[in-house]
Amino acid sequence: MAALWKRVVQPRTVPAALARPRGWREASLGADLGGAVRVRFAPSPTGFLHLGGLRTALYNYIFAKKHRGSFILRLEDTDQARLVPGAAENIEDMLEWAGIPPDESPRRGGPAGPYRQSQRLELYAQAAEALLRTGAAYPCFCSPQRLELLKKEALRNHQTPRYDNRCRNLSQKQVAQRLATDPKPAIRFRLEVEAPAFQDLVYGWNRHEVASVEGDPVILKSDGFPTYHLACVVDDHHMGISHVLRGSEWLTSTSKHLLLYQALGWQPPHFAHLPLLLNRDGSKLSKRQGDIFLEHFAAAGFLPDALVDIITNCGSGFAENQMGRTLPELTAQFDLARITCHSALLDLQKLPEFNRLLERSDTDVTQAVLNGELKKLSEGLEGTKHSTVMKLLRVALSGQLQGPPVAEMMVCLGPKEVRGRIQKPGAGTAWRTVEDAHLRPRERTAE
Repeated sequence: MAALWKRVVQPRTVPAALARPRGWREASLGADLGGAVRVRFAPSPTGFLHLGGLRTALYNYIFAKKHRGSFILRLEDTDQARLVPGAAENIEDMLEWAGIPPDESPRRGGPAGPYRQSQRLELYAQAAEALLRTGAAYPCFCSPQRLELLKKEALRNHQTPRYDNRCRNLSQKQVAQRLATDPKPAIRFRLEVEAPAFQDLVYGWNRHEVASVEGDPVILKSDGFPTYHLACVVDDHHMGISHVLRGSEWLTSTSKHLLLYQALGWQPPHFAHLPLLLNRDGSKLSKRQGDIFLEHFAAAGFLPDALVDIITNCGSGFAENQMGRTLPELTAQFDLARITCHSALLDLQKLPEFNRLLERSDTDVTQAVLNGELKKLSEGLEGTKHSTVMKLLRVALSGQLQGPPVAEMMVCLGPKEVRGRIQKPGAGTAWRTVEDAHLRPRERTAE
């Protein structure tokens, strides 16, 4: 960090690595969709994928497909102390299980990788260097103990905890002296008094005067890892993200991010903040709820389409609420202008009903396909009618001349049981049963 500070004392141009790659769209804050659409789902692997994350990923996926764009998975794994083993793999596994696989990801690769933030530290250091050089950022030497005391004092006085910007106005001489004893300070971003207004594609025009309610935020920690504010801005820029669709809890922070874009000389993407997905009682979904993780639903036998159904039917953004819509149908109906600012209430008690209806639908499709295959089989048996083959199979499977359709019985029994009954010793008597019931009576009549 000391070397970093020495480098920024000498003015120079913005490093070439910070420039947006050629050919990628410079987005504005308008609602124009004229350029290539690139969206991202950027979860932190500090836990497994849950329904709230699935909803954000789903809306990003549908938006990308509607505009023939790219859906990117980026793992924000800079909080190394809270990483959960296996969570990164689980997130991508569950997206594929849900039928919304990313176009670019840590597993699939892509032109804007790497797709893990822990592998992009040099980019964040370069951005911090550019901000230090222009005076938009400064080193902070405050100890964790001092910051904790500030927090406790504010809470004791019923105030919102905030940093008091103590290190903001240190002279170069003071900085040099402190670097001699603390060569790895944190880097803070200097918040401007007037934050730019922006037009959110869901919430409309917004402006949040963040400087008046909070202190200058840390953007690069002393260990060289960025905080969310710097990392998401740098990555969205370098990955050519055109639209940021994320939860409404980040709406206030957007003003902070726009100040970062402004200080770095970059054009920001479009922003669309999605209302929160809440429990039926209005409480916030929490990772502590064991029954909201996708792997729980997969292990319990729920169909991914049932989860997609219940998520899209409890929120907004589509022409109408209806069950059983396919992803192409949802994509055709989706429109950001249809998303309301009201939180979506998730009623998981309806999930079994959604699942049963989808299972029934899948069974109907399977039976239709099986009926077609059985008909082809009959046509391949020269001199044998299709109806006779069906009667033969019905008797072999059930021992009865009348009953449910053959395809329905085969689906209900399953391939293993069907095979066992047809190959069972004595199953050949089925043909004699059919002959006795249908052929021999006609022979006696002819006599």
